[in-house]
Amino acid sequence: MKLRKLYDAAVKVGIDNDPRGRAGVRAELKRVKKKYDDLKPAEKKRFDMERLTNPYSDSRILYGKDSIEIKSVMVGIDMEVGELLIADRLREKGRRVDLVWAHHPEGAALANLSSVMPMQAEILMRYGVPINVAEGILSPRIKEVERGVMPANHMRAVDAARILDIPMICTHTVADNCVATYLQKLFDKEKIETVGEILTALRDIPEYTDAEKAGAGLRIFVGSEERRTGRVFVDMTGGTGGSEKTFEKLANTSDIGTIVGMHISEKNREEAKKNHINVVIAGHIASDTIGMNLLLDGVEKTARTKFDVIDCSGFRRYKH
Repeated sequence: MKLRKLYDAAVKVGIDNDPRGRAGVRAELKRVKKKYDDLKPAEKKRFDMERLTNPYSDSRILYGKDSIEIKSVMVGIDMEVGELLIADRLREKGRRVDLVWAHHPEGAALANLSSVMPMQAEILMRYGVPINVAEGILSPRIKEVERGVMPANHMRAVDAARILDIPMICTHTVADNCVATYLQKLFDKEKIETVGEILTALRDIPEYTDAEKAGAGLRIFVGSEERRTGRVFVDMTGGTGGSEKTFEKLANTSDIGTIVGMHISEKNREEAKKNHINVVIAGHIASDTIGMNLLLDGVEKTARTKFDVIDCSGFRRYKH
């Protein structure tokens, strides 16, 4: 499978699993197209044209020609200089590595991480928070994330890929959409009444079983196993953690009683507690791994082929 076709297939899988639905994605792309059309000629030259077809600015081809044939992929959660050196060493030893495939963003995808976050407002709207309120409470948090990533040396790993001539991509929100939708469907289908039953359901998933064995398993951050769940909201996509004000709005405008997430800041945990919303942390790397596995499944199905997968950096390959 050519690199470009692999990447386009990954983006399509991400869109198919977007919690906003395909209509929500189409509406966003329409807004981006209008913004592009209204730009001055000099501004259009600086515009990232991929935004017209890919709504996820934190998922990109970081290095490599579109026409490269991909059969063997080295997949991990954080693929940085060390992992690229491992890939190069494997090549020296005769192991084929056509692509380094990261989950977390690097390069321009990391620099533009905050650009994905507005989708959180649309997700909140689906759970009863008015869109004007959702956008209002998220705006300061988006600016905070934008300022936070600005000092980072975004290009270190990408430069290593270029020097070693190893193709590299990252699929962040694309994969996070997969795990968010997968788990949301699970909890919508199952008749779960207590927080403890959420833990039981998650323990049937091999990535979470592995995480518990490694000491990074499930945790109840707010509430207890005996507490009733109310409606369960899987909050695992949209760039990174949202505003602490979200919990008050969910408590006042929706029937959400429990949030299942990858991680949560202490400030957000305190707000959830104050508003009596249970919080189950399923685990960051384990949840990312599920998302990447589901994404790989989708790309392989599209390609009608199976990749030779070298798993590393916290990732373990399981088929779903």
